[in-house]
Parts: sequence; structure tokens; C-alpha cells
Amino acid sequence: MTVDFITPVVDDAFTWGQIAAANSLSDVFAMGGRPIVALNVVCFPSKYLGLDVLKSILEGGFERVRSSGAFLVGGHSVQDDEPKYGLVVYGEAEKSKLWRTTGAREGDKLILTKPLGTGIAVTAIKAGMIEDESTVTEATESMKTLNILNLPDDFHMAVNAATDVTGFGLAGHLLDMLGGSLNCVINPKILPAIAGVKSLADMGLVPEGAYRNMAMYQDSVESDGEFQQADIDMIYDAQTSGGLLLAVSPGKSQALLNHIRKEGFSRAEIIGAFTKGNGRIILSEGRQ
Repeated sequence: MTVDFITPVVDDAFTWGQIAAANSLSDVFAMGGRPIVALNVVCFPSKYLGLDVLKSILEGGFERVRSSGAFLVGGHSVQDDEPKYGLVVYGEAEKSKLWRTTGAREGDKLILTKPLGTGIAVTAIKAGMIEDESTVTEATESMKTLNILNLPDDFHMAVNAATDVTGFGLAGHLLDMLGGSLNCVINPKILPAIAGVKSLADMGLVPEGAYRNMAMYQDSVESDGEFQQADIDMIYDAQTSGGLLLAVSPGKSQALLNHIRKEGFSRAEIIGAFTKGNGRIILSEGRQ
């Protein structure tokens, strides 16, 4: 059972409903489960926005819930000065196939299923600072894409740990996977990023959440090389409806990656590897 809701990240009400629902459903997919039923959670300023806007938001959410295979069975709404929307979701997974945040093993490869940079893209969208519409298109498509992988049993069981990347950024969620006995070596230069977001980061369009994440997690991140600041920003950028992080047995990692790409996650990449350690992220070009 999980709950999540967000404030608007795009102007179109239907699309925001899709993104908010996909974001809420992600926690179930991140545990290897399938959503069964969902309830709407809505805060809406009916004094300022018409009910046609609310209708579009809920229709967008309904579309994503049904696409996930779940049923939308009601919900609750309140008057608020700022719109907020999300879902309570109940899901199920076979106990033997349940993915947990911890469980990665030394030698496992780390797969990221979606590109990073949605926080930066949303910041630029709100500021009206995006000139290349391909950035908006890619960010929007990524955020509303459900984290359904449809893995065969042998691939599913090759995933030793998993989580999704949301508000705490890649760094925060990856550190949750490490516990106290593992490190993860990643190469910032190969991290998949939404088109144009690194240039936006260079312009200073980095969300407050990214700076907050950096302050919280930078003491657990070591650098073994020189990297551009925009590459580092990707590690801390707070994501909305981000991708999954999967710790995968090394013998299955490439085949599983190929399968994920065929399922529609064309930007998925192997971004690192787990080693013995003490719960730290190592940034390196050549060691992963």
C-alpha cells in the first residue's frame, strides 16, 4: 500500500494527471508487484480554476491507472489554494518475487531505466526558459511512462534489489540500496539525460530539491576523476516519476537491459556496478 501526490509539473491538465498517477503507481512496480486498486487524492482550487480542469486531471489519472491494469475505485477531494493530485495504490507481488531496496550483491550491475533531468526540465518549463520543445516532449513522455517492465521469470529473479528514482535523486535512492557493506561505482559521463537539460543546468535552472539533495548526500559521494558540474547535477536532481534502479546479476545484466529496451525504455543503461565497501557512491570513468 502506497500513497503519493504532487503539484503541477506541466501546463496541460490531462498530462499532469497522467504524470501524477504514473508517479504514484511506480512504488508498486519498484517492488516487482502489480497494482490492483487505486484511490484518487485531490486538492483543488475551485475558486480559481474551472471544474473542466479538474475533470481533465482526473481523466488523465484514470487513463494511467487503467493502462497499469488496476481499477480506480473512488477517492477524496478537498478545497485548496494550490492543486495537488495523486493516488493511494494497493498492489501485490508473489513473496518469492518481491523486490526490496536492499539485497544487491558484490558484482551486480546497476541498470537505470529512464533518463535523468526531469527536475531541471520542470524548473525550466515553469520559468518559461525552454526554447527546444524536444526537451519538453522527452521529459513529459518520460514522466508519464509507467514503470512496467514485463520481465520473464528468469530475468525477474535476476534482480536482487530495486527502487525507483524520485525526489531524493539518483544519489539518495542509490545510497538506500547500499546498506553498510557495498559501494557502487558509476560513471557520470554515461548517465542518460533528457535532451537539453545539461545546458539548462549550466544556465542555473537547477531546482531547490537538487541543492537539498546535494547537501544531504555529498559526504557519501567520492569522485575519482574530473567531471563537469552538469554531470554532477544529474546525480542530485530531484526526479518526478523517474525510472527504476535495478541491481542485476552480472551474467544476466546485458540480456535484461536488451529486454527492457525492447519494452520501450530505449534510454535504459547499465550505469555502474556494486563492489565491497561501506555505503558510498564512487564517481569514476573507468572502474565500473
